[in-house]
Amino acid sequence: MDDKFISYGGQAVIEGVMMRGKKTTALAMRDPNGEIVTKVEKLGSIYASNIVKIPFLRGLILLWDSLGLGMRALTDSANLQSGKDEKLEGPVLFLTMGMTFLVAIGIFFLTPAGVGWLSEHYLHWNAWWSNLLEGVIRLVFLIGYIWGIGFSPDIARVFAYHGAEHKTINAYEAGADLTPASIEKFSIEHPRCGTAFLLTLMVLSLLLFTILGPLPFTWRLASRVIMIPILACSAYEYLRWTSSHLSNPIVKFMVKPNLALQHLTTRQPDGRMLEVAIAAFQAMRKGEQIG
Repeated sequence: MDDKFISYGGQAVIEGVMMRGKKTTALAMRDPNGEIVTKVEKLGSIYASNIVKIPFLRGLILLWDSLGLGMRALTDSANLQSGKDEKLEGPVLFLTMGMTFLVAIGIFFLTPAGVGWLSEHYLHWNAWWSNLLEGVIRLVFLIGYIWGIGFSPDIARVFAYHGAEHKTINAYEAGADLTPASIEKFSIEHPRCGTAFLLTLMVLSLLLFTILGPLPFTWRLASRVIMIPILACSAYEYLRWTSSHLSNPIVKFMVKPNLALQHLTTRQPDGRMLEVAIAAFQAMRKGEQIG
């Protein structure tokens, strides 16, 4: 399969889009004056190492590195809008990422696990049903959170830039001209989206934790944390596999829930947003060719 189908991805930021290739990442943003500002940088050597060829391990490392890239891009875009020139990196970046993880684990993993344990011990449900309840609560928390933040006007604009990112990559993969008029007709869905990763992660956790059966309270909570890396790697490999087999009608059916959830994290972009996404993609492609 052509590299373009497995390499290019991106992320929406505040008034902008980040595009990531095999060797380069590019960030394009509109400044307060309406001008498009671009920032191009080379990816770390990890992306060219043999680690990216090792199933499961590559997912854990690349996801962590991608999270760092995404947070830096969000910081750059926020600083551009506020007029500041600060950089989130080093210990501060890792501390921020660590705190973000702790809050997310507490909300989406430990809290549902606690509710499941309570149903088992105070409602006298068996362990299998309590584990299933836990998984359903986790899914509801995820969908409810995404749905809720979408009502914020600022987040809604980020979601629209997310749609612009998807349209641009879809247009490129279809061989279309990268102009606002050309890419406007393409879908806001994309099978390699981070939203798809989150839903896959939650579904896999529901299946795995249900199979684990009864556990003491402490081990129940510990298992939810310990298994996160395994679940993340599995979700990564699943998305990698499905995105490489989309011509298969069964695979097309399998990815429908992931594509459907993206309608909560994307909006139809306007022409100016499409211009930004195109600028990011073209800057990234130019950086790839130079490198």
